[in-house]
Amino acid sequence: MLLLIFSSQLVTAQELFVYTEPASNMATKSIGFRLNNFFMDDLHSKKTGYMLIPEIMWGASKRIMVHADAFLSNRNNGFVAEGGSIYTKYRFYSVDDVHSHFRMAAYGRYSFNNTYVHQNAIDLYGHNTGYEGGVVATKLINKVAVSVSGSYLHAQDNGSEKFLYGNKSRNAVNYTLSVGKLMLPKEYTSFNQTNMNLMVEMLGQTNLNKGYSYLDIAPSVQFIFLSRMRIDVGYRYPLITKLHRTSPESFLLRLEYNIFNAY
Repeated sequence: MLLLIFSSQLVTAQELFVYTEPASNMATKSIGFRLNNFFMDDLHSKKTGYMLIPEIMWGASKRIMVHADAFLSNRNNGFVAEGGSIYTKYRFYSVDDVHSHFRMAAYGRYSFNNTYVHQNAIDLYGHNTGYEGGVVATKLINKVAVSVSGSYLHAQDNGSEKFLYGNKSRNAVNYTLSVGKLMLPKEYTSFNQTNMNLMVEMLGQTNLNKGYSYLDIAPSVQFIFLSRMRIDVGYRYPLITKLHRTSPESFLLRLEYNIFNAY
């Protein structure tokens, strides 16, 4: 990581991660649309699972942004809607320099889901009903962005589908480390240039009752076209699997489009 940071050159980079959100917000008065496609192998059924999460994003101000999304999957019979979530982030600290900046933000998510509870790990992005609150800090140095986050999660029942693992196991903490580097262009001459970012992210969770944890590594590549269209491709792979999940490995394909000064 240190080699990656110190090898950077004096060129501005985006801090746009694939599996996590940085402390920075999208532009004020902008609206973004995402199609998140997840492909995963279920360890129990041995079938390939598919989850589609359409998402709309709103830059409410320079400090506040809001995401709303829906969860659809083929986990049960057919391809059905299973729930959704609201995510909001408030940037409360920022120090900007010519070729670097440091920012911190608080964020929260509330999710609702009607599918059956099928794993010990808590996942509010498509699996569990519940809420999450946390803090993220991001440092940008020329071509390299580094971001860390920590959050507290609480799982509720999924409607009539009860949380099966006991009330003491409803609480967990998430923690992430993300490092990304701008690879192309080597020199900026126009906002219309195609950008390519490479990144690797570490994603973990510990259940506060049992103390069991998982830790994943997720390398990814990101392309940005005309400063408003984005394609993310990533693969998430487990390094530590003490906390049970039915699909610990997954492939992500995300399509995104942003409208600036939308109103």
